[in-house]
Amino acid sequence: MAAAPAPRGCGATSFQRKAAAGSRLAAVSGTRPSVRHGQLLLSSGLPSLDCVLGGGIAVGTLLLIEEDTYGLYSNLLFKYFLAEGVVCGHDLFVASAKEHPDNILKELPAPLLGDTYRNELREETTAVKSEEFQDAMKIAWRYQNLPKMETSPTTSTKFGHYYDVSKRMSPELFQSVKQHRFYLPEELSSQPEMRTWNMNSAYARLLQSIQRIIYQEGFDGSDPQKKQKTILRIGIQSLGSMMWGDDICSSDTPEDVHSLTKFLYVLRGLLRKSLSACIITVPAHLIQNKAIMERVTNLSDTVVGLESFIGSERETNPLYKDYHGLVHVHQIPRLNSLICDVSDTKDLAFRLKRKLFTIEVMILTSDAHDEMVILHIANFKNRLDQI
Repeated sequence: MAAAPAPRGCGATSFQRKAAAGSRLAAVSGTRPSVRHGQLLLSSGLPSLDCVLGGGIAVGTLLLIEEDTYGLYSNLLFKYFLAEGVVCGHDLFVASAKEHPDNILKELPAPLLGDTYRNELREETTAVKSEEFQDAMKIAWRYQNLPKMETSPTTSTKFGHYYDVSKRMSPELFQSVKQHRFYLPEELSSQPEMRTWNMNSAYARLLQSIQRIIYQEGFDGSDPQKKQKTILRIGIQSLGSMMWGDDICSSDTPEDVHSLTKFLYVLRGLLRKSLSACIITVPAHLIQNKAIMERVTNLSDTVVGLESFIGSERETNPLYKDYHGLVHVHQIPRLNSLICDVSDTKDLAFRLKRKLFTIEVMILTSDAHDEMVILHIANFKNRLDQI
């Protein structure tokens, strides 16, 4: 017997829109759909960075981190990305030519998952808020209306977590997820020399390893019933350095100028058709040929640069006394749109507190402004005296 038709009262209709197959991806652990472009997002492991990038990292995209001079802070972001994958139950693929992946995993920061851990940060968070209140009394007028960024633990959230950089993640936690490792010295010693896709041996081996994991583990969607859906987080450390067999960091006219760009081109193709996301750190400050770096940027989806104050004049500059470096957002992808999600705030800086690494809007206090004016006046007078 046919069911009775639905009553046609105020706005009632019997039409039901069929949900798209892709909408089921929102149920993947550690992800959420973007409210702007509908793309599935995952957290970078740093909520303040997610805020800058428009909500997080889109699945199927590549995040390129331009390393700071000594690689201290870029390595920290690299570990945040992997640590978030562990907490969310994602599979990990860790590749390095310098540090063994086992050592990288052992040094992942400890997540702040319970009230016990949050109570440990209560004292530090209170001190930070006290500093921010005092700064607000001195802040320059042009910064008063800037949007606030999420930099410290507030309420529990299902998307993105906070981590204590002073503690290491327990071995039981990171061993609970599936891990895939690629350590270049071991790969070179176990297999004969190879060169495919017209790129150097190290990049070819790495691509084959990533491709094998994506296909065998079903991240390409070829066997959706094989297992519960999850994300493959790929982390590649210091790509383009001499340890990868590339000479773009040692010569202005490298012999193999296209190996890195070919690698990124093929890698993006693999990412686009799989449930995966990748973070790559690159020593951009060592790449002498700027045309190569421009091509690397164009072949990446999101590009973020870190500029550390260590060893520079800004380290002793009163203007930057509250920060450890600057954050430069060079590129954000255009996803299902003609324009990209560009952050409204341009002056971004980072600082490493006792337990937290945060990205914040850089503000200029009145005291620092006065000191800078006095410094500039003194420099100007010295120049006049020399004339």
